[in-house]
Amino acid sequence: MNFPILETKRLKLIEITHQHVDSIYEVLSLEEVTRFYGTNRFTLPIEASRLIDMFHKNFHEKKGIRWGIKIKENQKIIGTVGLNALHMNNKRAEIGYEIHPTFWRMGYASEAIKEVLAFSFNQLHLYRLGAVVFPENEASINLLMKLGFEQEGLLRGYIHQNDEFHDTCVLSLLQTDWKRSQEN
Repeated sequence: MNFPILETKRLKLIEITHQHVDSIYEVLSLEEVTRFYGTNRFTLPIEASRLIDMFHKNFHEKKGIRWGIKIKENQKIIGTVGLNALHMNNKRAEIGYEIHPTFWRMGYASEAIKEVLAFSFNQLHLYRLGAVVFPENEASINLLMKLGFEQEGLLRGYIHQNDEFHDTCVLSLLQTDWKRSQEN
């Protein structure tokens, strides 16, 4: 399968390549972004390069798809969005995303996630999309719930980051619920 390019009114979701190392590093080197990301902040550009390699490997092994979020107006990469833990046989994946703080609260995350939801349910025919979110990340939990996700529970000590174990909330959206919301 060729890498799917997705478009919204303001965004283009593109394949992340090594020409995007600086943009990915710029986002993931910020403590305010990685605080709830599940990994320590990047301190070297090579970490962004390795992450891009992992995105490519996951795509080719059909274990995930990660898009760069590019603003059409200025062609700037402002973050990523994608599917992790993709299981085509079980028709499920987990959604993940991050955006540079300069672009928070502008609707870009919502716009990108909506397009990935449509692709996941209509093109990949997934049945379930999950999300694992730090309980303190109220903005992300609220965003997902506005998009139809429901909280399922708490995973205690699920993520190890910055030498600490962190609880995470589990949210999910089923294809049936998503399709019903699209009819309204």
